[in-house]
Amino acid sequence: MIPSPMGRRLLLGAALALPAARVGAQSAIRGPDGWPNRPLRFIVPFAAGGNTDVTARLYADRMTPRLGQPIVVENRSGATGAIGTEAVARARPDGYTLLVGSPGSIVNGPLLTAQPRFNPMTDLIPVAMFGQVPMVIIVQARMPVRTLPELVGYSRERPNGVTIGTSGVGGANHLPLELFKAASGANLVHVPYRGGGATLADFAAGSLDGILIELPSVLDLHREGRGRILGVAAPARSAQLPDVPTFIEQGYADFLAASFVSLFAPAGTPEGILRALQQSVGEAAAEPDVLARLTSFGADPPTPPELTTPGLVTFLQGEMEKARRAIAIAGLRPE
Repeated sequence: MIPSPMGRRLLLGAALALPAARVGAQSAIRGPDGWPNRPLRFIVPFAAGGNTDVTARLYADRMTPRLGQPIVVENRSGATGAIGTEAVARARPDGYTLLVGSPGSIVNGPLLTAQPRFNPMTDLIPVAMFGQVPMVIIVQARMPVRTLPELVGYSRERPNGVTIGTSGVGGANHLPLELFKAASGANLVHVPYRGGGATLADFAAGSLDGILIELPSVLDLHREGRGRILGVAAPARSAQLPDVPTFIEQGYADFLAASFVSLFAPAGTPEGILRALQQSVGEAAAEPDVLARLTSFGADPPTPPELTTPGLVTFLQGEMEKARRAIAIAGLRPE
């Protein structure tokens, strides 16, 4: 996401490998008219494997026993998240079709689209924050660079620059890349993909020089020596990467970039359903083992205000304003 002073992050580890959720908790949370009485869907508007997808699966697993119904995660990627997001915006507001949104689909994409087909602030209701993660730049281990300034110098020496993959034009990772290029003068060639997860296969195959992406997605690559993280766009170093300096430490003043993941419902969804969802998200985020996992990765759960619609609206309004400033700095125009 764009520079953010919030500094809160959510690492979701190997959530894709979590066991199947248990259904039918004895004291399931209930909304009006016995909701839910059938399975729910979490629409992820990006490809499987990225931060948004992994986050959705983690929370789906933990919310299922609380709601007493299965939560099916459905990936519906395309158009920088617009396809899946619009599907939820147009869905029946009955609490059964929900969006797991992030900056690309909620903030950057709509602002960089000349004629957006939905308004995220009026066609959707923010339900609750799942969390935030910091962005990092990771490069191939074979590259002769170990710091961000070295990457900048190396890129300037190469006529064709250094290729950096992101989740797509207007995606959560795109604006931070443009801002870094503007701040550093690096010769970085943007390679957009259909979701952050889609960049990983090409990076692993050596087709990309680097990626600007959420930390959880590439932590294992760094630890296993299959890539090298050069910097973390957070206020302080990650507890899991104590030897990797922040962007700020390397001379890029105030450079912060994080990606939020939040739950959204179609406009018109009854308040009773929203409250039930918020309760289940809050309880899931507060589980001791979840908190232990977050702490072990230097991550934070959502704050109490972010588990309410008014609090999340305030947060998103701030993100929109920061995104507008970033777009102006980067010289991007809606297309």
